[in-house]
Amino acid sequence: MPREIRDVVFVDGVRTPFGKAKGQYAETRADDLVIKCIRELLRRNPGLPPERVDEVAIAATTQIGDQGLTIGRTAALLAGLPNTTPGYAIDRMCAGAMTAVTTTAAGVAFGAYDVVIAGGVEHMGRHPMGEGVDPNPRIISEKLVDTSALVMGSTAENLHDRFPGITKERTDAYAAASQEKAAKAYANDLIQPDLVPIATRSASDGWGYAATDEPMRPGTTVEDLAALKTPFRPHGRVTAGNSAGINDGATACVLTSASAAEELGLKPKMKLVSYAFAGVEPEVMGVGPIPATEKALRLAGLTIDDIEAFEVNEAFAVQVIAFLEHYGIADDDPRVNPYGGAIAYGHPLASSGVRLMNQLATQFEQRPEVRYGLTTMCVGLGMGGTVIWENPNWEGNAAA
Repeated sequence: MPREIRDVVFVDGVRTPFGKAKGQYAETRADDLVIKCIRELLRRNPGLPPERVDEVAIAATTQIGDQGLTIGRTAALLAGLPNTTPGYAIDRMCAGAMTAVTTTAAGVAFGAYDVVIAGGVEHMGRHPMGEGVDPNPRIISEKLVDTSALVMGSTAENLHDRFPGITKERTDAYAAASQEKAAKAYANDLIQPDLVPIATRSASDGWGYAATDEPMRPGTTVEDLAALKTPFRPHGRVTAGNSAGINDGATACVLTSASAAEELGLKPKMKLVSYAFAGVEPEVMGVGPIPATEKALRLAGLTIDDIEAFEVNEAFAVQVIAFLEHYGIADDDPRVNPYGGAIAYGHPLASSGVRLMNQLATQFEQRPEVRYGLTTMCVGLGMGGTVIWENPNWEGNAAA
């Protein structure tokens, strides 16, 4: 019997303030970060009974220690969801939370679920990327990829090689602008509504309170960035200043069918239109958002000209600019990351996809003239992911 494909909506999303590795969350467990996010979603949405949550999918890139043990299930139990609520863990490196969203959303569209929670966590201070892994030596010995593919900063340098017009001066200017936009977004209270403050503890300093993003560097200038070292290549172009940092943090969101949202009195912030993932050469993984976006646009029956709001993950400034150049978009286009990005806030790998979605939802709320927006990111080992969303606040709905 044929099934009706149902509309899927993004109801709400939250995140912890992001921390620097070995910073404000140095002695806080990874699972406690995501548990706090799940609890906050339930607190903020009292019309959602916990027993109506059909699935919990939580991503982590390094699934070990306190972010292992099928963290979607353990976090659900510890957050107070009924023991009848299943959960699972997922891994697509940087696109973990994005994949948790798209995978569970597909289940909602198919009718397997009505309500899901999806998100991600990464405690890079406790669990550095690659901890405990054992790459198959054939990857290198059979020259399936260049050794640089296993070092994300080196792939960014490779991207500079491929696009020599993307100079260090351009990436530094982009990075300084990201910091400036993030500071302005904080000043306008556009980021704080999605943040879940976290009580922290330190054996030496006692209890603390994490309420803001620790990596931010307001006031950063191009001159400051020009003086930084290039750790991935002598006289290179990639620095700590024009890249995202090594960070800790967690995110989570509620997705439902449109009918379930109406039944429960939940107001959607975005409607899912399409999504796609694509593979590229691992040595230049930063170009991944381009084919992923091409595919997502094709599936949606849209063109890039239909997209009026962009949230592009800033793993490296060069990767964002490569994406923008492909589509003829200026480095400083106001539609792109208007509240700053990962260069300012941080990039706790598997959690970042939902941060992009939170900020796109804010763009939609602030800009009712916008109908379509997208969230996109490059992914380690040569991939990209893109999700296209529709704005339920679009002013054209009133005229229809």
